[in-house]
Amino acid sequence: MSDLQTMGPVDYLVVEFKGNKMTGEGIPILLDLVDRGTIRILDLAFMMKDDAGSVRRLAFDDIPGEVQPDFTVFEGASSGLLTDEDLREAGAAIEPGNAAGILVYENAWAAPFAMALRRGGAQLVASGRIPADELLTASSAK
Repeated sequence: MSDLQTMGPVDYLVVEFKGNKMTGEGIPILLDLVDRGTIRILDLAFMMKDDAGSVRRLAFDDIPGEVQPDFTVFEGASSGLLTDEDLREAGAAIEPGNAAGILVYENAWAAPFAMALRRGGAQLVASGRIPADELLTASSAK
């Protein structure tokens, strides 16, 4: 992993695939974000939650679906940040019978800004996301 002093903020996403339907439609967009230097993928893993609620990690070639997306481009995307415990916690967020992808990524676009703040003695003390449904509600209230 890069020197922590030169990194941008690191975030994660858990994306649920209803009925284990993974089309791979987002892969080109994700790769474009990497190619443009917007993000840097630190970890990418897939998991499945069975009907009994058990969670298991999926190898890229074990990903279910009618169309087998080519996830092999992401093989080796493992910084060690994403643990089995993280997978279990992510599993709690998805419904039984579904699959999920967990993406840990650096906001590479923000690295120069973060480094400047650190040089000035500042530190990030809070971070968060505003859910899309709240943004829609707020924009329609105008």
